[in-house]
Amino acid sequence: QVQLVESGGGLVQAGGSLRLSCAASGSTSSINAMGWYRQAPGKQRELVAGISSGGSTKYADSVKGRFTISRDNAKNTVYLQMNSLNPEDTAVYYCNGGGYFGGTYLPYNYWGQGTQVTVSS
Repeated sequence: QVQLVESGGGLVQAGGSLRLSCAASGSTSSINAMGWYRQAPGKQRELVAGISSGGSTKYADSVKGRFTISRDNAKNTVYLQMNSLNPEDTAVYYCNGGGYFGGTYLPYNYWGQGTQVTVSS
C-alpha cells in the first residue's frame, strides 16, 4: 500500500498562486509516477499533471504554461506550483500514485484525501 498526504490548498484571488505538496510513504516502489487530479462540483475527476520517476511530465491543456509539477525523489514528495489561477481552477485536488508509460500517465488506486483549492474572482 502507498499512503499519500497532501497539503497546501486554500483560498486565493484570481491571478494568484498556490503550491501543493504530496508526500508518499509505504510501498513506494510499487509506483513509478505521481500525479495530481482535480474534481470540481458536478464534473468528473481529471488529470492535471503527472510526473515520472525520471522527471518526464504530462499536463492537461488547460494548465499548460501556468502549472508546474516537480518531485523530490529523496523525499518521495511531489509538488504542484499553480500560477495565474482563475476561478475555473476551483476544485478539490487529489494526489495520485501511478505509472508513466510511453508519455501516458496511468493512475493506480492510490489517492490522497484531497485538498480544496478555491479561486475567487
